Amino acid sequence: MCKSPIHVFLQALPKCEHHIHLEGALTPSLLFELAARNNTTLPADDHAFLSAESLRLRYDHFTSLDDFLNYYYIGMSVLIHSSDFEALAWSYFQRAAADGVHHAEVFFDPQAHTSRGVAYSTVLSGFTIARDRACKELGMSTELICCFLRHLPPADCLVTFNQAELQESFEHGAVAGIGLDSSELDFPPQLFGELYRKAGEQGLRRTAHAGEEGPAAYIANAIDTLGVERIDHGIKLAEDGELMRRVAESGIMLTTCPLSNVLLRCVKSVAEVPIRRFLDAGVRFSINSDDPAYFGGYILDNYCAVQEAHNLSVAEWESICRASIEGSWCEQDRKDELLQALQRVMHDWTGRPLV
Repeated sequence: MCKSPIHVFLQALPKCEHHIHLEGALTPSLLFELAARNNTTLPADDHAFLSAESLRLRYDHFTSLDDFLNYYYIGMSVLIHSSDFEALAWSYFQRAAADGVHHAEVFFDPQAHTSRGVAYSTVLSGFTIARDRACKELGMSTELICCFLRHLPPADCLVTFNQAELQESFEHGAVAGIGLDSSELDFPPQLFGELYRKAGEQGLRRTAHAGEEGPAAYIANAIDTLGVERIDHGIKLAEDGELMRRVAESGIMLTTCPLSNVLLRCVKSVAEVPIRRFLDAGVRFSINSDDPAYFGGYILDNYCAVQEAHNLSVAEWESICRASIEGSWCEQDRKDELLQALQRVMHDWTGRPLV
C-alpha cells in the first residue's frame, strides 16, 4: 500500500486496463506449478530457475527489454493445455478485480504458442472460459487483443493473421483487435503496414507498441502507416512537442506502464515518466501494469507509484480515469456504466480533505 492520503480513493476508482499481456501475468509460483504438472523442463544452467523465489528475485534485475523477453518466452513453455491458459487468465482477473479493475482489454501472443505446437483453439478456449468466469463472478468486462511478434518476419505475421482459426475468432467477436509487441528498436511499425491494412479492412480495432525503446518517430509511423487508434507505452512522445499536440488533438490514447518503464531501464524512476507533461498537453492516457508478474506491480501499484512520484489531485485522477473509460473498446452502454461508477466515487471524494 502506498503512503498517499488518497490511497483509498485510488483503490476505489473504476479502472480500465488496456495494456496487460496475459502471458506476462504468469507468476513464478504458477509457472513452477504448471511446469510440474506438464513435466516441462526448465533451464538447468540458469540458477534463477532453482525455485519460484529465486526466479522472482531475478525479475528485479532485468537489464533491458530483450533480457526480460528471454524469461518471458521461457515462461510460456509451461503453457500447454487449455486449462493452463484458463488458470493464467483467471489468476490475473482475480488480482485485477481486487485492484479495482472493472474492464480489461488483454493482450495475448498466439505466434509464441502455435510455433511450439500449441493450437490457437487451445489458447483461445482457455482464455474464453476465464473471461466468462470473470464476467459472472467478478462483474468484469473483458476484450481480447491478438498481438503479433514484431521480431518475426512480417510475412510470417500475415500468414498467422490469415489462418482460418484466427479469422473465425475475429468474425465471431472473440478477439476485438490486433496489436504489435516484442522487441521494438530494430522493427519499426511501417514493416507491418500490410497486416494492419487487412485488419482495418475487416473492422478490427488496432493498437501497437511504439515509443517505449524506439523514438517518437515510431509513434508517428504507427499512426500514419498502421492507422492505430491507440499507442502502447508512447513515453517518447514527450520528446516531440508537435507530435504531442497532434496526438492530443486527435484523441489517440496512450497506454502507459510506469513501473514497467523503470524495470526495463527506459527511465530511471517513475518521476521521469512524463505524466505531468501529458496532462498539461491534454494527451489522453491510461495507466497499466504491462507484465505484472515480471515487473512486481499490478495496476493499483502503478497508480500508487504515479501518485507518489507526481502528487496528482483528485480532479486529475478523475480525468485519467475518465479518459481510460472513454478510450476503451467496449460498447457505449458499458462505458456509461463505468462513467456512472466514476461519478459515484467522485461524489464521495469531491471536497474531502486529503489528510
